[in-house]
Amino acid sequence: MEHVEYVHTFGMTDEELDEYLREDAVGVLSLADAGDAYAVPVGYHYDGERLLVRLGERDDSTKMDYLESTETATLVVYEKESERSSWSVLVRGALRKLPPERDRKINEQFEPFRLFGETIEEVDAGIYELVMDEVTGRQTD
Repeated sequence: MEHVEYVHTFGMTDEELDEYLREDAVGVLSLADAGDAYAVPVGYHYDGERLLVRLGERDDSTKMDYLESTETATLVVYEKESERSSWSVLVRGALRKLPPERDRKINEQFEPFRLFGETIEEVDAGIYELVMDEVTGRQTD
């Protein structure tokens, strides 16, 4: 690596992981179907005990097709503050859909839902818990 510029990164403590997850509200959710991957930006909410992800649900959604076949999903939350200052947190685990009757209460904890060329009537918002089986993070010095 003599011709490659680099920045040292270090692991995070449990307290730092908790802080970064609480302070942010969007990330990239990666799903998989056998050897094929699919990643989408999502809104999330972390309350210190569980991590909730809000997904737009449509019948003809590629995301929902991948969700059905994904055993372990990964949420990536990150920020690059400058060329030498950055952090990232990865949360891996199964996604479990929460019952619809809880959606209204939980939905208030998310930023406004973003529609991408759909009408409001075409999309349902589902809330999923990402079971936090593995949480890791890196940050620069």
